[in-house]
This record gives sequence, C-alpha cells and structure tokens, in this order.
Amino acid sequence: MQVNILEAKTELSKLIRLIETGKEDQIIIARYGKPVAKMTVYNDTPVSKRIGIAKGKLKSPEDLDQHNDEIVELFGGADL
Repeated sequence: MQVNILEAKTELSKLIRLIETGKEDQIIIARYGKPVAKMTVYNDTPVSKRIGIAKGKLKSPEDLDQHNDEIVELFGGADL
C-alpha cells in the first residue's frame, strides 16, 4: 500500500493498526508520488491488547475494601 505524506499524517493511527493486525505487511509513504519511507512491523511479537495487559502483575492489599461503608456514607449513602 502506498500513501502520500498528508494521508500518512492524518491517518497514522489507522495505518499503524493495519500493520499491527497484519492486514498490510508494509506501507510506503510517498512525496509527490515518489516513495521516501516504508512502514513495516517492528518485530514478530504480537501486540497485546491494552485492557488486561497488567493482569496478574499487580496485587491488591487484603484490606482494600475495609472502608467501603464509610465512603458510601460520605457520598450520600447510596447502596452498592
């Protein structure tokens, strides 16, 4: 796939996503129709999703919920 510089600037996130997902193996960036740069996947390591990226790496204290009732009262006494 080849795009011009303006399109690359405005669609950078979309172009990176195409590379990450493997829908494009490379994207050529051109100036006045002449190729000047090439985007490719950095390495073959799959990109992890942001949600859950730290799963299992953090530990919460056992007494984390110790003051929940007190906090609920401070914010108007709504039921959880």
